[in-house]
Amino acid sequence: MKRKFTFILAFLLASAYLFSQTIVSTDPENKNVVLEEFTGIHCVFCPDGHAIAQAIYDAHPDDVVLMNIHQGSYAVPSGSEPDFRTPWGNAIAGQTGLLGYPAGTVNRHLFSGWSQGSGTAMNRNYWTSASNQIMAAPSYLNVGVESIIVTSTRQLVVQVEVYYTDNSPLPTNYLNVAILQNNILGPQTGGNAGNNYVHKHMLRHLLTGQWGVEINETTTGSLYSGTFTYEIPEDYTGVDVILENLDIVAFVTESHQEIVSGQKGTLTTMESNDYDAAILNAYYPQTACSGTMSPIVKIKNYGVNNLTSLNFEYSINGGTTSTYSWTGDLTQNEITLVNLPEISYDVTTENTLSITCGQPDGQTDQLPQNDLFNSSFDQSQYYPVTGYFGVQTLGDPQDITWSIVGDNGAVVVEGGPYITSGFHLEAFTFPSDGCYTLTLNDASGMGLSGGFYIITDDATNVLWTGPAFTDMSIAGLSYDSQVGLDENFSTEDVSIYPNPLVNQASINFDLNSASKANIAVFDLLGKQVAQVYVGTLNAGNQSIKLNAESLKKGVYFVKINLNNQTFTKKIVISQ
Repeated sequence: MKRKFTFILAFLLASAYLFSQTIVSTDPENKNVVLEEFTGIHCVFCPDGHAIAQAIYDAHPDDVVLMNIHQGSYAVPSGSEPDFRTPWGNAIAGQTGLLGYPAGTVNRHLFSGWSQGSGTAMNRNYWTSASNQIMAAPSYLNVGVESIIVTSTRQLVVQVEVYYTDNSPLPTNYLNVAILQNNILGPQTGGNAGNNYVHKHMLRHLLTGQWGVEINETTTGSLYSGTFTYEIPEDYTGVDVILENLDIVAFVTESHQEIVSGQKGTLTTMESNDYDAAILNAYYPQTACSGTMSPIVKIKNYGVNNLTSLNFEYSINGGTTSTYSWTGDLTQNEITLVNLPEISYDVTTENTLSITCGQPDGQTDQLPQNDLFNSSFDQSQYYPVTGYFGVQTLGDPQDITWSIVGDNGAVVVEGGPYITSGFHLEAFTFPSDGCYTLTLNDASGMGLSGGFYIITDDATNVLWTGPAFTDMSIAGLSYDSQVGLDENFSTEDVSIYPNPLVNQASINFDLNSASKANIAVFDLLGKQVAQVYVGTLNAGNQSIKLNAESLKKGVYFVKINLNNQTFTKKIVISQ
């Protein structure tokens, strides 16, 4: 299952009037520094690290990005102390090999002889020299960032452009967009300011998730352009978010490690608009098999005037565009769900749903960047006749309900609400061939509070792991008793070479007839970390490319489902 994004990502063809047409330089430039400092309020020597990092920035304000990440034991608050930690910090620190605090990475680059241990983390006395080396090195890409905050509604709109002045050594790079906050008063051991130490460059949120979003065109002359919209909360972990103290930065990485370059963007503030409708989210099958869909769209009125009408256009895979005119009455900041009429399409291995809204109350939308929703979803694999649906709830189990329903509306199996947290497993049997719909609801809107949900076969082999969601997830499940009856496999019939591997390998096997296939990579905890292939394979020799460039060094399992038979092969990534 490909990762789904809860933010809006779009090309800026229709909204360039709020931004300059080109915000990134197309001339070759040297790299900019992205210094990630791992710090904490109980770290005695961290203020010295803050001062060193600030001096690097002050000497090169246009070429340096500072990002202070409160993480580790020194960042744990005591009593009524504020919590400056984020959900992102541990994973970033976990790949650095840091041994003490303060620690810092400069562009996540490994500087030989300067590591605290064997990774990219360095003591503060090396940060200046490492930064000078980075700024002296040529970059094959430039990053441009411009942002707008609508102060009354706390909307953030970020435009990012990445221009490639040379070829990237990798076919895929990753764009990261972070929200930082300055001038946060709080405690700091060793800072000689008590509880009034001024914390700066503090990481508050990653708009693009833990490791960023993919950039797939990475050759000379390629231009990536995208918009991200986000409603800034009043606080994170009880610490107020002051809009005028925010910085928005963007940087591009190779895999999850090496940062190529980054940039702190310009930030403009504006007041409310009279007419501003936004698409917050859409509910649709995360996997599909029926060829029809009725998307549900969550909209919000950010405009001062009541929203009484709104036009929608939507399509799948670039096919025929359907339209719908909604009427209602939403006051400013009010939210509602809109059920769009059913649309038909041809299900392919990977599908794209596009929805736009416009003409609020018949007027021009004054902030069109939040009018667009784009996301991809996969074709359903074929499931065996019997299996299990499992859901792990970490909090609020009473809010979790789910069901698997047939095309005729008959419920095959259902579960929840639950009394206790933990892992809940329910068996199911498909009564006949067809497409079934799994719907999972979390009334708290917390998406299982960090839990997960899976489908296994009757031997408990994991066949599918559901994507992240907030309040509702939908998936189409295919069952066809006639698929691949003449095919018979064993684990020995499948080979993966090379293994151990660095970046890529080939999965090889032979098929006697056309077969439904689902191939995915799982980590040691059973979490799906990569989707290799889902769809139909023709008869004959198969050589499926396994791209492991985004995976860290370690042991993984490749699960191969062919015609409802599942095989597991261990791989070792030695990069």
